[in-house]
Amino acid sequence: MSEKLKSLIRDIPDFPIPGIMFRDITPVIEDPEGMKETIRLFAERYKDKGIQKVVGIEARGFIFGGALACAIGAGFVLVRKKGKLPHTTIQHTYDLEYGTDTVEMHIDSVEKGEKVLVIDDLLATGGTANAAIELLTKAGADVVEAAFLVELDFLNGRDKLAPPTFSLVHYDGES
Repeated sequence: MSEKLKSLIRDIPDFPIPGIMFRDITPVIEDPEGMKETIRLFAERYKDKGIQKVVGIEARGFIFGGALACAIGAGFVLVRKKGKLPHTTIQHTYDLEYGTDTVEMHIDSVEKGEKVLVIDDLLATGGTANAAIELLTKAGADVVEAAFLVELDFLNGRDKLAPPTFSLVHYDGES
């Protein structure tokens, strides 16, 4: 884990509702050295894994995913909420605590057997990341790993994810 990155993450108590400790990663993005260190650490891990596409989950996954794709010489794929992409899409609908949600990507974003890496800013309960992985699996991609800047270990989100999971910063609870 990078203590430098963890020191940049801002704790915001009682956001978005009382009792929640929000882990704000925007200071990492705003700090040139923090962003550079984040991409360096991810690139070091993935540069020799044969990743052909980096898949960013809306919206902060786009920030890390695009930069990482450039750093390792891979393509970049967007996974977005339903109705946000202009071309023909494939979808995956998943359950939320109250209702459902749908993620989409362009139908031609990945090819069957292509080695992909899924990336997002934070792993909490794992629902959205799992939906992105299911979508990619449906498209025939080989999901090598799911990567996150921050993981809230106490929520056990990685238990929902089939591929291996890697996170730079971990939180066991409120600290």
